[in-house]
Amino acid sequence: MSRIKIAIAGCSGRMGKVLLECVLQAEDLILHAALEHAGSPLLGNVIDDGGASSTLSKVTEGVRITSDLDAALKGADVLIDFTRPEGTMQHLEICRKLGVNMVIGTTGFNAQQKAQIGTAAQHIGIMFAPNMSVGVNLIFKLLETASRVLAQGYDIEIIEAHHRHKVDAPSGTALGMGEVIAKTLGRDLEKCAVYGREGVTGERDPSTIGFATVRGGDIVGDHTVLFAGTGERIEITHKASSRATFAVGALRAARFLKTHPAGMYDMQDVLGLK
Repeated sequence: MSRIKIAIAGCSGRMGKVLLECVLQAEDLILHAALEHAGSPLLGNVIDDGGASSTLSKVTEGVRITSDLDAALKGADVLIDFTRPEGTMQHLEICRKLGVNMVIGTTGFNAQQKAQIGTAAQHIGIMFAPNMSVGVNLIFKLLETASRVLAQGYDIEIIEAHHRHKVDAPSGTALGMGEVIAKTLGRDLEKCAVYGREGVTGERDPSTIGFATVRGGDIVGDHTVLFAGTGERIEITHKASSRATFAVGALRAARFLKTHPAGMYDMQDVLGLK
């Protein structure tokens, strides 16, 4: 069985480094390309495993960090992208042209960019999810049940915390949770979401879904959905202590795309939760 050829965007970033490590450790995957933005001081550096294994050294032989998307992605099976929207959209165009599938973990897209991703999925396989943790995606499923059972008499708040370097808020995962809840309740999240409270806000509108954001330190990612009723609170929480959980999910998604036709998928498809 041939190994799946993986390209990694933003290979020197927080997620990129973890993805590199996980790809190097996987027997069924091979590192095909390591991408960084033009002007990066790391361009031209050879990816290696620090000499830990001669087998891994052979796997990564000749793979240099590059910003040449066309050359690097030619022949790749899957590009894994946890960068920023503007970068991901550039990668999307090249992947569509070359027929390279994409695993997209980038967050912060606007409606137009999401539509472009959907259009590209008519030509290549795209796994697009705000969070690739297996645990978080299980929670998405649990939230459907909780929202149906607690549809009346419970106020819903979503609290998320991330490291100081995260540039978008609320997190894509928090928004994904809100979308699951709103859809289950028959609401439009754009109309019922409340993203901040200050001053005299009046009584809480029971039809709203509130979001609270915390940024600080090196928090990998904490998410809690609070259903607050009369006399009780139900809290569904996920806490990530390592980025490895997202990398493991992303590689699972890459394997999924290798055996499925072009189309738009999410982690619910990958995990068989639909």
